[in-house]
This record gives sequence, structure tokens and C-alpha cells, in this order.
Amino acid sequence: MTHSTLEFEELYKQVRKIAQEVASIYAPDVDNKARFPIETITALQKVQALSAPVPKEYGGAGCNMRQLGQICAALSAACGSSGMVLAMHYIQVACIARHHQNQQFFLSYLKEIVEKQHVLASITSEVGTSGDTRSSICALERENGRFNLNKAATTGSYCAHSDAILVTCRRNNQASNNDQLMVLVQKSDFALTQTTTWDTLGMRGTCSPGFNLESQGLENQVLPVDFADIASETMVPYSHILWASLWWGIANDAVQKAAAYVRTLARKTPGNVPPIANRLAEVSVQLQSMKHNWQMLATEFDEINAQPDTVSQLHDMRWALKMNNLKIGASDQAPQIVHKTLQIVGIQGYKNDGTYSLGRHYRDVLSASLMISNERVAGKSATLLLVSKDDN
Repeated sequence: MTHSTLEFEELYKQVRKIAQEVASIYAPDVDNKARFPIETITALQKVQALSAPVPKEYGGAGCNMRQLGQICAALSAACGSSGMVLAMHYIQVACIARHHQNQQFFLSYLKEIVEKQHVLASITSEVGTSGDTRSSICALERENGRFNLNKAATTGSYCAHSDAILVTCRRNNQASNNDQLMVLVQKSDFALTQTTTWDTLGMRGTCSPGFNLESQGLENQVLPVDFADIASETMVPYSHILWASLWWGIANDAVQKAAAYVRTLARKTPGNVPPIANRLAEVSVQLQSMKHNWQMLATEFDEINAQPDTVSQLHDMRWALKMNNLKIGASDQAPQIVHKTLQIVGIQGYKNDGTYSLGRHYRDVLSASLMISNERVAGKSATLLLVSKDDN
């Protein structure tokens, strides 16, 4: 293994330990109270896991997509909310790391993420846009080297617990709704007024109510790249691949619980395979397929980024279809897998307080098809399929 691989393996080992010894312990309370998983995030900060996507030249671990997916999967197996917070944070860090255009403010901020292990959130939703992240109503106002930016967000995942928020907006008051920029607003820059509640079925620890955001800061906090490019090259692939990895992590843990239950039955009748073991064999096929899909596309993304024509490939319609298919496939498969494990475990999985409890797993993965609605994603794929010609 290379030195870089050894560094990742050590970080991965530490995250897995945190998953087992911290996240899994606090997950029931986080879920029950719909509270931020502060214990897990604090533990991740201590091992510098929050700066994993930051390139090595700025002090980070420089983890690639596949490695970040492994980290998110390991954590989400113990606590889906913690895994989702970490994945969303990684997406925002990647937006800065990949689109800073060598501007000094963002280069310094990357080093600050490493040093202080900042938690980054985002506000891409907005009241009045019907969930379309590629459309904004609010606009950036600039004057004398400073900006003002106010936004009414339908959701703001863990924004109240973040050190900074990346916010999408129109370029100015004259710009069209899809002529967007992304702005980094720091804790000292913004005020949040909560407008809705967060009492949800699952992913309760992500703390994602609606907010009215009021912010101001220096103009150099505006990322120097159109959000359309940030979305295509970073936000979409990081979101779909990392989310797929964490949904797989939750599903994988459910299968492991089911396997442990079947082994318990087998020990009661030595020499005989419990009939229900066939169901376990069947669900393992679907789990393997789900894993291979996200890991294959994570590897492909890393290979694309090692090539000189990265940008053109990430804007290609065929790549967009792969991302859409991954999102829809993973978000459909995860609930199916958890449902099948519940049929294997039975009432022991249905109970919330038992060794084989699957209630939180089930509720958390049901969010998958709603996070960027599968209907919306399928609609975009349908349009692409009408004009795309796959030569492979």
C-alpha cells in the first residue's frame, strides 16, 4: 500500500471505532429527541475526520470519492443521521476544495477547516422554488466590497449547529432564477430564524427545519464559479455517490442484524440450516448489487478526476444519467433491503428496544427517495434519454 493509502486506512479505522463506541451508543437518543449528534461530530473532529476531503497541500487527508464513501457508510451503519450530517458536510467542503480558483480567502479557509474542524452546512432550498436547487429567488446584493444575502429556506440541515453555511442565490437582482452563485457565510455573518419544526419519521438527528437566513460579509466569500458548474462537477456527484454509500451502510447493518438472528436460530438446531436462511441469501444479492453500484461509480469519478478532460466528462449527459440512475436505484433498494430483513427477524426487529431492532434503519432509509425527489430526478432522466446516444 502507498503512504496515502496507509493514512486513509488509519483514518477509516478511527471512524469505525467512533461508529461503534460513540455513534451507536447515542443514536437512539439522537433519534428519540430529534437532536444533533454532537457527541459523534465532536469525536470525528478529534481525529480530524471533518477535513478528509481537503487536499493534502492544505493539510487535509485528501481522500478521494471512494474513500469518503467508505467513511460515510461505516458511520451511517451506526447512526444514519450522523452519516448524513457527515456526507452533507463533505459535499460542502468539496465545493470549496474544487472551485476556489486559487482565491486566497478560500485557500486560507481550507486550512482553517483542517485546523478548527469546522462543520459546514448548506442552504440550497428556498420557499417558492418547489424543491428545485437549480433555481433561486433571493439575490446577492453587493456594495463597497461587501454583500447582503437573505433567504427563506424550506430546509436547513443542521444549520443551527454549523460554523458556516454555503448558500445559493441569484447573481444579482437582474439575474434569471437559474443564474446562480454560491456564497460562504460564516457563523459571525449570519442570523437564523426558525420557521418550521423538525418532527419527522426518520433522519431526525439532521435537524432540518426551515429557516429565514439574514447574512452579510465580504465579497471574497463568494465562490468565483457559476453554481451551474459547481452543481454538475461537484455537488451532484458528491451528493448522489455519498448518499448511496450511506444508504448502503444502513442497509448493510440491517442485513448484519438479520444474519446474526439467523445464526442464533442455527445454533439451536446444529446441523440444520434454518429455512429462513434462504431469505438471507436472497437479500445479500441485492445488498451486493447496491454496494458494487456506488463503489463502481465512485471509482469512475476518481478516474475521471485524474484525467485532463475532467470538466467535459462531468458535464456529459451520459454521466448525468449514471448519477440519476444511482440515486434512484440506491434510494429504491435500501428500503427494500431493510424491509426484507424485517421479514427475516420478525417481531424482534419490529421492537424498538431489542438487539435486532430495525425501526430506526427502516425510518431513516425511507427518506432516500424524498431527498431530491425521485420523481424530479426521473423526469430529468427522461428528458436526457430523448437526446442522449450511448455509444458504449
